[in-house]
Amino acid sequence: MKFYSLLVKGAFLLLYSAILFSCNQKTPEAQGKWIKGTEQEKIEIIEKQFRGFDNAMVETGYRYQELYWAGQDENWEYADYQIEKIKIAIENGLQRRPKRAQSAEHFLTYVLPEMKKSVESRDTVVFNKNFQMLTTNCNSCHVMEKVPFFTVKVPIDRQSPIKKIE
Repeated sequence: MKFYSLLVKGAFLLLYSAILFSCNQKTPEAQGKWIKGTEQEKIEIIEKQFRGFDNAMVETGYRYQELYWAGQDENWEYADYQIEKIKIAIENGLQRRPKRAQSAEHFLTYVLPEMKKSVESRDTVVFNKNFQMLTTNCNSCHVMEKVPFFTVKVPIDRQSPIKKIE
C-alpha cells in the first residue's frame, strides 16, 4: 500500500510540475523564414502571394476544360464537381477583388446554375448547348472587365488524364 501511495504522489508531482512548467512558457510567434516585418507587413506579403483575380481565373480555366471533357465522357459526377469548384474559385477571387463582383454576378447566379441543370439532365446535347452559353458568357465577362484579349474557346485537345472508366 505504501508503494502505491508513493506512486500516486510521484505521478501527481510529475503532473503538477509539467503544468507549472507549461504555464511559464511563451507561445512562439509563427513566422515563416521569408515573411518578415511587422504584423501588418506580414499580412501584406501574404495578400501579395494570393494575388488578385488572376489566380482564380487560372483555376477556373483549368476547371472549365475539365468540365468540358467530363461532359464529353458523360462523367456527370465529375462535371458537377467541376462546376462547384469553378463557383468556389470565382467566389474566392471576389473576396480578393470585390470590384469584379458586378461582372461575375450573372455568371454565378444564372450561367453556372444553368450549366448545373444541363449536367443533371445527363444529356450530352443539352450539355454542349449550355457549354457554348458558358463559353460565350466567359468572353462577355472578359469584355466587361476590359480584357477582351482573353478569348475562351471550347477545348480541342484533352490535357487531363482523367477519363470516365467504362
